Amino acid sequence: MQPITEQALRRVPWGFFTRAEAGAWLNVSVAALDGLLKRGVAAGEIQRIRRGLFCLDRRFLAAPPNSLAVAQLVYGPSYLSSETSLSWHGWIPEAVHAIVSTGLGRSREFVTPLGTYVFQHVPQKSLLAGVQRITEPDPKVCYFMARPLKALADYIYIHRCDWQSADPLRVSLRIENDALESLCSADFDELEGHYTSGRVCRFLEGLRRNLKR
Repeated sequence: MQPITEQALRRVPWGFFTRAEAGAWLNVSVAALDGLLKRGVAAGEIQRIRRGLFCLDRRFLAAPPNSLAVAQLVYGPSYLSSETSLSWHGWIPEAVHAIVSTGLGRSREFVTPLGTYVFQHVPQKSLLAGVQRITEPDPKVCYFMARPLKALADYIYIHRCDWQSADPLRVSLRIENDALESLCSADFDELEGHYTSGRVCRFLEGLRRNLKR
């Protein structure tokens, strides 16, 4: 077993780590660190997710790496949103193959050993308004997830939907009435004046009127 693999097994049982973290474990030069990482990848014991981000091979882990928690390390600052968030909350029935996140940086896509990560630029006043922090059983594994209304607003912007009521959500996304009825005034208040897109503002205003919130 490669030295870098042994260190990662001891220190990150959740499986993923950065080059900076690996450097902190080992008292070696920059060149030596890069050599150790390269040998770990060549041996198939670790996988390179993207530059500076690595993951232990699945055979060394008790459970698969949490691909949602990896997202913000792939490209950030960002939070999980749109179809990924709606699926996580159980609002849409379809399985989501790409992991979709939203941020203030330019839109990017990364194809990695853990899956495809899509990052969409959505202009807004505060990145984490309408976003919750999710912590896994291991407190060191956490990620930011859009609440359902925020995920819908991001979806509207990303897909350029001209929707202003609940009907298209029921028909096109197959969202159940019970889910829509769970939205409260506070959800809308939190996002009021938050988005700069006229399309998103019209959607939020129209949906709020439609739901009488």
